[in-house]
Amino acid sequence: MRPAGGAGACVSPARWVLPATGAERPTPAIIARAARSQIVLLGEYHDRPDDHRWQLQTVAGIAAEHPAIVLGFEMFPRRVQSVLDRWVAGELDERSLLRESDWQRVWGFPAELYLPLLQFARLNRVPVQALNVDRALVARVGREGWAAIPPADREGLSDPAPASPAYEASLAEAMAAHAGKHGGDDASRRRFVEAQLTWDRALAEGLMTAAREHPGSVVIGIMGSGHLEHGYGVPHQLTALGARRVTVLLPWESTRDCGALAPDLADAVFGIPPSPEPPETRPRLGVALAAATRGVRIAEVTPGSVAAAAGLRRGDVIVQAAGSAVTSPEDLRALVDVQPPGTWLPLVVRRGGRDRQVVVRFERPR
Repeated sequence: MRPAGGAGACVSPARWVLPATGAERPTPAIIARAARSQIVLLGEYHDRPDDHRWQLQTVAGIAAEHPAIVLGFEMFPRRVQSVLDRWVAGELDERSLLRESDWQRVWGFPAELYLPLLQFARLNRVPVQALNVDRALVARVGREGWAAIPPADREGLSDPAPASPAYEASLAEAMAAHAGKHGGDDASRRRFVEAQLTWDRALAEGLMTAAREHPGSVVIGIMGSGHLEHGYGVPHQLTALGARRVTVLLPWESTRDCGALAPDLADAVFGIPPSPEPPETRPRLGVALAAATRGVRIAEVTPGSVAAAAGLRRGDVIVQAAGSAVTSPEDLRALVDVQPPGTWLPLVVRRGGRDRQVVVRFERPR
């Protein structure tokens, strides 16, 4: 029986659980199923080290079961595919990979979280696929709508499959949370949904490209859990594109409330224990950023982060930090990187058409 609630009681650390039934399954059974899939999707919260370690462990398990795999990354736009090819071929060192892929500007989360997976790929000559489009395209769809984007500016993307009613409702709720009690007008809500669908479609098409180019391989996608949960995002787009045998696996923080373990959350989840590691000494907001017309838009907020504690929300646009205008993700990261522990960072955030003050507190490690 599934527990009615409570933090983590439903998924023990180092155990696999099937959300559909609440039953545990041994690791070999989960890996064997994944190895029989065409596409395997591994979620993450981007700044949680154990999520990335779990991904590497799972990738290695699948590689031991299946002779050919491909790794696809949300973190790379397709324009840097040649850089990834050179990396896998052993032609680039780490510094060159990060510089030539424009890592800090495009993604910005600590590279050391992702380098073990990339090193695994290089060591074993596993092809690496850039799954994403430039975030500027997603931001433009959010401003103008998908239909307003000329085909030549769509980076080759086809029309996204319409969102399911449940996904529409979920995205509408997210927009209402950051756009005020009225949630914006109908046109704004439509553009908000279309921007998310553009992102999901890009990742799904990148995975299908990898599957076509490497027939017989298991294509493993590395991406944020928000694109995968309940099958709303990337899995939905993959189905529309004709994918078969798609498996979704997610890490599950053992402190998470069991009420979130819905039957359709994923095919299986793996229990991640609370980390015994000391807190990260470098300041981290705990957000994924995207370009915006004015400032930078928050595309994702990590639960439990300083951003979440400050009340920042997905869809907020940060226009000012410490009294200085923010015009790019690099502007904000530069300010965050120099914040000593125990200091406060005042932000001006645009939400629901109005600017408001938000103060982010970088607590001292305990």
